[in-house]
Amino acid sequence: MTDSFHIRPARTSDVPAIKRLVAPLAEERILMAKETVAYYESLQEFRIAESYDGEMVGCGALHVMWEDLAEIRTLAASGQWRGKGVGHVLVESLLEEARALGVARVFCLTFEVDFFKRHGFEVMADQSAVDPEVYSELLRSHDEGVAEFLDLARVKPNTLGNTRMIRTL
Repeated sequence: MTDSFHIRPARTSDVPAIKRLVAPLAEERILMAKETVAYYESLQEFRIAESYDGEMVGCGALHVMWEDLAEIRTLAASGQWRGKGVGHVLVESLLEEARALGVARVFCLTFEVDFFKRHGFEVMADQSAVDPEVYSELLRSHDEGVAEFLDLARVKPNTLGNTRMIRTL
């Protein structure tokens, strides 16, 4: 919490604002745009940074991938709020949520390597973050984020230049 914004769970009425927040970042190929239905389907994963006058100033989601592994996704702050701690507070909130769920490691796919390094993430050297048995189970997932984590060829055009990072909690 800060004195200018707070973090809260997302509501269905937030989806249009999440899409507006993500749109310019998707145009810059920093984030991937999603279909509206995908935001509704994953709404419980989202946390919203909201100014005290009710403006959505940021968002982020925590997606559980496996017993001990989750991903931070769709982390965004509005242009006028970047550099004011929104991303930091969202990441800390999502990491706290991961701990509460019993997740031991949190993954992200990002262009913002230095930002995530400041939050304890390290660049992944390879996919040895999961053992072969779990890897084969994750291959059955239809989730694009899981495919990105596994570095599957079908998602390569969307992830070129991104860095896989991981943090142990």
